[in-house]
Parts: sequence; structure tokens; C-alpha cells
Amino acid sequence: MSIKAILLGAGIRGAEVYAKHALQYPEELEFVAVAEPDVEKREAFAGLHHIDAGQTYEDWREVFERPRFADAVLICMQDRMHYEAAMAALERGYHVLLEKPMSPSPTECIEIEAAARRNQRVLTICYVLRYTPFWSGIRQVIEQGGIGKVVNIQLRENIGFGHMAHSYVRGPWRSTAESSPLVLAKSCHDLDIILWLMNQDCRRLTSFGSLFHFKKENMPEGATEYCTDGCIHADNCCYADLRFYLGEGRRRALHFTQDGSDESIRETIRSTPFGRCVYQCDNDVVDHQVINMEFANGATASFTLSAFTHDSTRTVHISGTRGEIRGNMTDQAFTVYDFVSGTAREVRVHDEGSEGCTQMMREFCRLAAEPDNPHAAASLRGSLQSHMMAFAAEESRLSQGMPIEIQEMIMRYRLTSAKALASAGV
Repeated sequence: MSIKAILLGAGIRGAEVYAKHALQYPEELEFVAVAEPDVEKREAFAGLHHIDAGQTYEDWREVFERPRFADAVLICMQDRMHYEAAMAALERGYHVLLEKPMSPSPTECIEIEAAARRNQRVLTICYVLRYTPFWSGIRQVIEQGGIGKVVNIQLRENIGFGHMAHSYVRGPWRSTAESSPLVLAKSCHDLDIILWLMNQDCRRLTSFGSLFHFKKENMPEGATEYCTDGCIHADNCCYADLRFYLGEGRRRALHFTQDGSDESIRETIRSTPFGRCVYQCDNDVVDHQVINMEFANGATASFTLSAFTHDSTRTVHISGTRGEIRGNMTDQAFTVYDFVSGTAREVRVHDEGSEGCTQMMREFCRLAAEPDNPHAAASLRGSLQSHMMAFAAEESRLSQGMPIEIQEMIMRYRLTSAKALASAGV
């Protein structure tokens, strides 16, 4: 049975990634309304999904001024808009698919989860990596006892120097105040994967990291504010805007130009934040960070993120009592080593880039059609804890690596939330 849905935010993730499920599987999902401030995006989405003009909204708040008229809401707006929209949707009885992170505020994350439970609604966080053949294949090996008990997980996220400059130095996720810390905006995916593979509560963690390179004190002498202002370093700077957007970063140019052509990129980039010198931006998020974790059963994990890599990929090394797994997500392959037989078995998976989203959307549609499904609550719990691990990592980093107890932190913010609601008379 097809569920009826409303899209809040018709940007790349909402319109071109998650909402495509309705075009590919109309028997599972149908969009009946869209809210998007950009008129071109709003009208394009409405036309593609045959949405009546009366069901298109400039302001997402207009959606909730009406009685509930759909089954679900997909929230794909900027991070700091998630909380208000999610709470409005859940309190009005909608099931919610929420782009990660849930919110840049730990208290708001707790309140979103509580609202979903209170209203008995499905809340799915867009942790698409769980559903990919690579990570689900690794989890299957672990669940089948292929390496014994997991002792340690080492996960590394190579952000890629170009992606870092685009999204986290020049782009919308450059500022903790405007968006969220990098470990939350970019890497709550990774903490979720570690938690999911470990299948244990995280007990405590420590973290170190900083903004090492992308700051004014590292600016070459004579650099201009915009790369196209005749900067004398443009030919030799790996972060020069046109070097990236006319090359491997062309698809990211769609954030500021409609057609992605050379002419359009050259004409528009100077009037956007994406043409700025990376050493003269208003960014403050870290460009490298490490996190060490201890889990309830004594197992450990470490996570490293770094901007200073030539590619964007994730590598993993999982040590077990009877074997180990080593893999590279870009290669779409991992190797399982068996200590008993002394053999190594390579597992290759096929992923064209949409499999994770397809499986996530399919599960969300099924859960929304059958909201009493017990798996919904389990998914909620893991999503909240992985967010709290990200908040704990940032708290530890800012306190010179002080260990943070995860459950104590959760209880602290639950108490803060309860006091705030009580003072508001809720």
C-alpha cells in the first residue's frame, strides 16, 4: 500500500535522493505536497510528482496549519530547522523521515525521540550507510560468528580535501553556530555504524581535534579574497575554486548553478561563498579529529576523520577473537580473515550508489504502513545514542580530551529537557 507523504525541503537530498523512491516505487510512496522557499525547486518538484498547486508551500509551517492530510513527512531542511519541524509533524500524528543530524542540540534530539514515542509514530533518521551492501554485508559476517566476538573496530573517514573545502570551509556546514560540529554534521554516520556493528552500548569516549589548516594565519602572502580576483596562487593552490568545480567537483557546483556547465560555473562562482579563498572564510569546524570509545562489554573502537586525503572514502578494520575484517568502502570489497583455517576470503559487493537509500526508504514506508512494528523502537534508540556520542566527542574535544560517560550525559540532558518543559508548563 502506498503511503502519502509531504516533503519539507526540495534540495538535493530531499528531491533528488530520497523522493526518487516515489518515482521508482509508486506503489510504496506518493508525494501529495511540498514546502520549499525556492520557487524554481518547489515548482520543479511539484511538476515531477504531479502535485496540485494548492499543495505547494513557500513556508513549511503552512503545512501544519492544516489538519493532517498525509501519512508521513520527510524533513530535508538545514540542520537547525529540524527540531521545530520534527516536533510539529510528530505532535500532529505524522510519521517522520528526518535527515541527519536530528538536531545540533542534544536536548532537542532527546525531545524529538520522546515525541516519537509519546505519539507512537515512526521516526527514521537517514543513516543510509546501514542499508548499503558493504556495511550490511560486514554486519552479516559478524552476526554469523565469522570472526568470533568483536574486540576492536577502527574506522577512518577520509573526507577528501576538495569535499572539505566545498562543504565545511566555504559551504553551509562550515560554522558550528549555523550548522553543527563536523563530527555531528559529517560523521554521526560513522559513529552510528560503529555502534550498529558493535551491538553494544557505548560506555565512555575521549576525543581530540582542531581546525589545523583552514585559517588566516596559513594564508599565502598576496592571496586575494576570491580565487578569481587574480590570485597569484590560483595555479598552484589545490583548493582553488575553478580547479575543483571545473574538475572532479563539478557535481557539487550544482549547489550554486543550475546546469553545471563551464560557462555557468565561471559566471556565478564569484557571487557565491564557494568562490572564496579557503584561508579567508568564516569557518570554525575542525578539519581533523580522533575519537576513542569503550563499550559495555569491554570492547573498544577508534574513529578518525581527516580532510587531508586525496579521495573521499571510508576504511575499516575489525578485530575479532577468531578472525578479522578489513575493507574499503570505495572499493566495495572487504576481506574476512579466519584465524583457525588461516584463510582469507574476499567479499565483493555491488552498489551503484542508490541501494542504501532504496532499502532505507523501503523500510520506512513499510514501518509507516505498520507503525506497531517492534523494529521502529530499536532503530530510535540506536539513532539517539549515536548522536549523543557525537555530542560527547565534541564536549571531550573542547575539554582537552576529558573522558565523557555516555549514559551520564544522556541523563543530564534528559533532566535539562524535563526542567525546560516543566518551566514552560508543558
